[in-house]
Amino acid sequence: MVDVAPDIARTPPHVLHEYAILADGERGAVVGPRGDIAWLCFPRWDSDPVFDTLLGGPGGYSIAPDAPYVWGGSYVEGTLIWHSRWVTNAGIVESREALCYPGDPHRMVLLRRVQALDAAARVAVWLRPSDQWQELHRHGDTWTARVGGLYLRWTGAAQAHARDRRGALLLPLDLAAGQHHDLVLELSDRPLPDEPVDADTAWRATETAWREAVPACAAALDPRHTRHSYAVLRGLTGRGGGMVAAATTGLPERADAGRDYDYRYVWIRDQCYAGQAAATIGPDPLLDDAVRFVADRLLADRDRLAPAYTTLGEPVPDPHSLGLPGYPGGSDLAGNRVNKQFQLDSFGEALLLFATAAGYDHLDGKHWDAVRLAANAIEEHWREPDAGIWELDDNAWTHSRLIAAAGLRAVAATISQAAPSLRTEGWDWLTLADRIVADTSTHALHPDGHWQRTPDDPQVDAALLIPALRGATPADDPRALATFDAYLRELADEGYAYRFRHDPRPLSEAEGSFLLCGFLVSLTHHQHGNPVQARSWYEITRTATGPARLFSEEYDAVQQQMRGNLPQAFVHALHLETAHRLVDP
Repeated sequence: MVDVAPDIARTPPHVLHEYAILADGERGAVVGPRGDIAWLCFPRWDSDPVFDTLLGGPGGYSIAPDAPYVWGGSYVEGTLIWHSRWVTNAGIVESREALCYPGDPHRMVLLRRVQALDAAARVAVWLRPSDQWQELHRHGDTWTARVGGLYLRWTGAAQAHARDRRGALLLPLDLAAGQHHDLVLELSDRPLPDEPVDADTAWRATETAWREAVPACAAALDPRHTRHSYAVLRGLTGRGGGMVAAATTGLPERADAGRDYDYRYVWIRDQCYAGQAAATIGPDPLLDDAVRFVADRLLADRDRLAPAYTTLGEPVPDPHSLGLPGYPGGSDLAGNRVNKQFQLDSFGEALLLFATAAGYDHLDGKHWDAVRLAANAIEEHWREPDAGIWELDDNAWTHSRLIAAAGLRAVAATISQAAPSLRTEGWDWLTLADRIVADTSTHALHPDGHWQRTPDDPQVDAALLIPALRGATPADDPRALATFDAYLRELADEGYAYRFRHDPRPLSEAEGSFLLCGFLVSLTHHQHGNPVQARSWYEITRTATGPARLFSEEYDAVQQQMRGNLPQAFVHALHLETAHRLVDP
């Protein structure tokens, strides 16, 4: 019998590359190398956490051998089913982990199957939610409780006993060689059904659902890694079509620099990136999900389209504290100040998304109404300052204007086939795009011939690579060529790409390499007919992960560490797109 419950809350958190993610579309669970569910919010991504040790809270759910071990882990290919693996002096122990997929908006089922592979093993299991237990009872091998207004049921824990001092349930498991044991945790915001979940049935259903949801990606570079990025995007996308930007909040981009944010919301831009990336496979469900969510938001909010929403399409809350210590160097921030911003490029990205879907004849009348609204919003507001792609101070950001023009061009090009009744409007949109590009060239073209960030900021910026990739100008436009040359000269360093220069310090001292930008460089080299350079940038960027192959937003190229929230959806989207585009000559 294990006598002392492990004090998870006082155990240091792991470096980010050691975490994996389980997801069912409606919420996600972050899993560490001690088999610790360190972060899980319920019922939605942006709800309060039930497990919160990632940010220094008391709530966790851990499975690990009760002996010294060396850790490893991997995903079942094409799924977000994770295998934790521990090698001890006596043998090997594994724990298979998954959230039942697809998820129910009101009920979460977390499956854990722990097995002693080749020798008998003792395993310690520790469960404590962040809120206090209420009405905690055991019925045979099942525990039930209320936790902060939620209903909880834990099945397979007949030998668990309560630790009053810490409020934890501790379960010692003695497993014979080859034996496995199932643990099923259910959470619901409604009374649970009378019958607990059958583990075997739930595992089969989840495995089948993932097989059906994730395509083979056989035509891409490294299909296994590419499929994984697709699975991550699928896991971050709920039934309503909204895809959260990341599963976590408060993980720092730079220690104690104030750059830690809550990304548990749906960014319009990121959703468009994911839809366009999925379209490199074909008329994919992730494309349709993106079109549905973005169109619904445009139809509801018109020219006041917000940069981000909750997965239910609601406004993002103001920044506030969760009352937790925070990840070291980060914070416990919830909510996001993006809710007060205007971002012009969101309208351009929406048009690019709709144009891609129109190419597959996947737009209906409602979607074309959204196209008109986005185009009209650009016409009315393109001269106004906006917060830009990096969500900084309002300014006349060159990227925002050029992406608006790219979207107008793209959607106008689809009209003759997809919506011939809109030909007149299409000509108007092309004229508007020409006017935007010409005005931007007059006011934001550097004397050296490259696009500069704003009319009053002569620096180059990684975002300025995107317009040529999306058709705002031809790929061989002298302004685009000069911009790429200036970018490589000023913002690339030993195979790593950076957003912009913050100050005179070396690039890596100001912030981490921005992984999105590495894939943009790869795509630009490919567009310019440089296959060797394109493949080199792709390979360096895609390896900036850990064993779980999750991308964060930034990568510290000096310390070889991931930085920021994870998994970062728009990086996985650009990885998916790049892996498919680079196979074409």
